Amino acid sequence: MNKKIRFFHSIHFKIALVFILVVVVTVEVIGAYFVKQLEQQNIDNFKSQITIETYVEDKVINALEESNTTKADRQIHNALNESSIINSADIQVVDAKGVLRGDSNVNSQTEIGQKNGSTQVKNTLYTGQNYEGFTNTGGSSYYVKITPLKSSNSTGDDNSVIGAIYIRANMNSVYDNISSITRIFFIASMVAVLLGIFIAIVISRAITRPIDAMKRQASRMAQGDYSGQVRVYSQDELGQLAIAVNDLSVRVEEAQEASEAERRRLDSVLAHMTDGVIATDRRGNVIIINETALDFLNIKNEDAIGMSILRMLKINKEYTLRDLLDSQTELLLTMETEDHQEMILRADFSMIQRETGFISGLVVVLHDVTEQQKNDRERRQFVSNVSHELRTPLTSVRSYIEALNDGAWQDPELAPKFLKVTQDETDRMIRMINDLLALSRLDMGTSKIDMETINLNEFFNYILNRFDMMLQTDNEHAGESRHGFVDDQEQPHKQYTINREITKRSLWVDVDQDKFMQVVDNIMNNAIKYSPDGGTITARLVETNNHVILSVSDQGLGIPAKDINHVFERFYRVDKARSRKQGGTGLGLAISKEVIEAMGGRIWVDSEEGKGSTFYISLPYEAIADEGDDWDEA
Repeated sequence: MNKKIRFFHSIHFKIALVFILVVVVTVEVIGAYFVKQLEQQNIDNFKSQITIETYVEDKVINALEESNTTKADRQIHNALNESSIINSADIQVVDAKGVLRGDSNVNSQTEIGQKNGSTQVKNTLYTGQNYEGFTNTGGSSYYVKITPLKSSNSTGDDNSVIGAIYIRANMNSVYDNISSITRIFFIASMVAVLLGIFIAIVISRAITRPIDAMKRQASRMAQGDYSGQVRVYSQDELGQLAIAVNDLSVRVEEAQEASEAERRRLDSVLAHMTDGVIATDRRGNVIIINETALDFLNIKNEDAIGMSILRMLKINKEYTLRDLLDSQTELLLTMETEDHQEMILRADFSMIQRETGFISGLVVVLHDVTEQQKNDRERRQFVSNVSHELRTPLTSVRSYIEALNDGAWQDPELAPKFLKVTQDETDRMIRMINDLLALSRLDMGTSKIDMETINLNEFFNYILNRFDMMLQTDNEHAGESRHGFVDDQEQPHKQYTINREITKRSLWVDVDQDKFMQVVDNIMNNAIKYSPDGGTITARLVETNNHVILSVSDQGLGIPAKDINHVFERFYRVDKARSRKQGGTGLGLAISKEVIEAMGGRIWVDSEEGKGSTFYISLPYEAIADEGDDWDEA
């Protein structure tokens, strides 16, 4: 029995609703664009009218150069009265010291001779640049324009500013005009929507009437009644569809028995279409294969049809068709993609069996588990690496403690040395655990990133100054003998030079200052460790359109090409013996990568074996203009 369709669920309502929404959206988009353009045009026209004439500006300049203040103020007052915009805007003249020398507003004459405290005026007097902006005061919108006045005796390159003209014009009339036009457009939009509703109802009814007739015929066909015929209202696409439905009702009954045998097979295939699906006949030859399976196996459809499923999956040497039918187990298959990458597929087998028990074929569902297997391998490798890295210092600690326990603690020379080694190895394990905890927090997104805007130019120089200071300290103590126990990880004194190629422009960038310093420290320490004695480390900082790029280059042995893509992996070391001797946990670059990406940046490395490596850090950057907020009040 057919369930009655509610009006709001009917196609009649949906067509009308879509048509109305299209009309509303179109009208609103056009209206928004029209109003925006109108507003911008009116504002531009208004701004073009609020301009001081050149001759008035010249008179004001001459007056500011006049030594007699009273005479100069009178000349400025007369010059302002000659301006054509005096009735539509307030005009003020200030000298180079920020003192108000003239005001077109008769009610503000008492303020002449006082300081103008406007930050924008100060900025204009200081920089010699024009200022334009908008402000809201007392519920009214104003357009503000400040023009610097330069001495008539100044040359083209002379930026000596002797004063400024401050103009403030009320824009309420502009916005009132825009509001009036907007109301007219809104009324017109409502009329258009009402007309659209009427037209939508008429059109949707004309479309849905033949569809409703075909729906009723389809319902009768579903119940096994193929005798009815659909009325053809027109010769358009709906009319052709009605004729096709009538033909279908005649042929469905004839084809019903023929399609019943294939229905179960198609149902089995369609049930697994989200993965690769292969269907075979009872001999194990492929008869159906979907696009996903073709992509997985890198084979063409014409080559796949008729091929043995065992040969297609390359398991003909290990299994027979009977094995697959009897066990119906899952297999892991290793394939090679077109770009020679390894892909691991899980193959699930199931039989196509009729109600009589006759087996008519086999269905194979292929699921890509490459990423899952990769994660499992990485997880096992990670556990192995952690175990290995912790076992080494633990073994060392245990050996020295056993030696102390056997009596070395009584030796006044050996005991401090053994205890120092124990302490160093313990500190190494603590650093590794802290690094692992930091990586875990970054992976889970629980690590707090305190972003703040800093001058990256100054901050980078500050970090490099610390390394220069450490180098200077090392040089001062280079001749002194070293005391205490020297373990396998202690490094000899090394000379190096830091070459700076840093832009002089202030670059204000949002970063977490502490974490960013840790990243740069890590890269600089690596550059020092792997640079030859007397080598040069080059630090650069440049600006692009929307990024700043920081780089550190060394003259070390470089990184082999096969290792470039792995240096940021956890516990990865290019030269494991040398790296472990140099110290460190093998997690520094991995943490650096996570931190930089958490701040919206990117880190990478370029290297040429035998010539050194360069680590790059790119951070998003948006140039900001000076606002002049650091002026002291006069």
